[in-house]
Amino acid sequence: MRDRRTIDELSIEELEEVLRIRKREARLERLRQLDRDVETNVLDPLAPEPVEPQPSPLPTDYRRFQGEGATAGYRAHALEEPAFEEGAERQPLRIRWDWLRDKSLLLVEVALLGALLLVLLSSLATLREINKESSQAQEAQLPTLTPTPLIPVVMLPGGHTPPDSPGGAAPEEIPAHLRSFVDSITPLPMPTPGPEQAVRIQIPAIEVDAPVVEGDDWESLKQGAGHHIGSANPGESGNCVISAHNDIFGEIFRKLPELELGDEIFVYTTSQLYRYIVTQKRFIEPTEVSVMYPTSAPVLTLISCYPYGIDTHRVVVIGELQP
Repeated sequence: MRDRRTIDELSIEELEEVLRIRKREARLERLRQLDRDVETNVLDPLAPEPVEPQPSPLPTDYRRFQGEGATAGYRAHALEEPAFEEGAERQPLRIRWDWLRDKSLLLVEVALLGALLLVLLSSLATLREINKESSQAQEAQLPTLTPTPLIPVVMLPGGHTPPDSPGGAAPEEIPAHLRSFVDSITPLPMPTPGPEQAVRIQIPAIEVDAPVVEGDDWESLKQGAGHHIGSANPGESGNCVISAHNDIFGEIFRKLPELELGDEIFVYTTSQLYRYIVTQKRFIEPTEVSVMYPTSAPVLTLISCYPYGIDTHRVVVIGELQP
């Protein structure tokens, strides 16, 4: 029997039960409707597809305020082109004088550096050409010997200042306390060349093969290695002194500091070959002339400036004659 009471006559528990029943019935009805829709679409291929709900249009209520408030005169502009008010003038570009000054100074510095490098390269090329010409002249033929004044030794040979005094040595290279002594000496003529004088020197360890001339003054050392006048001839008992430049006029003794103990030195005369073995190597002041003093044993003393390009000292290599 159906309950005919009104809603006002039902209790809260009864109302809740009625709502649950109605929700369950509505859910079951939706499920049955969904099953019917699926069966209809499968069995009837000509059935129209369900129409998807269209989204609701955007609200346009905001347009009511487009002519009011602070944004009343606003107009949208493209991002690519900045907006300019009509009649407004563009600001002129300002020149950065400090940037121009810095770049100009940089260019000047680069130009000066380039000019300095060019001067340095030109100087090196000139020096190389002088050395090449000297080497070619030395290899071509032995020079004609000219009389050379004989003076006491006050400095080791091999100086780099051209002579400008009758004594044959540059005044600035002679110690002050010895200049008057050198000027007072009367030059003596060179001894007559003999067959036992040195004419050639070879040092395989440092690739030296050069002519030997009599005299170790400025002009003589232009022509090759110079045999000191008054020192012993090769093979004789005594000190045979030979010197040469290291950085000009062929750079004959440039690698002399590289010689090691036990290296061989060959000295030729017009009739004989003499073999020496290196036994000493020293770096001394230019005024230490004791290395040129006579000895009782047959020795060979080689002298050149040191270090390369500076020439404030002398390198001395001493060898003993081998049978």
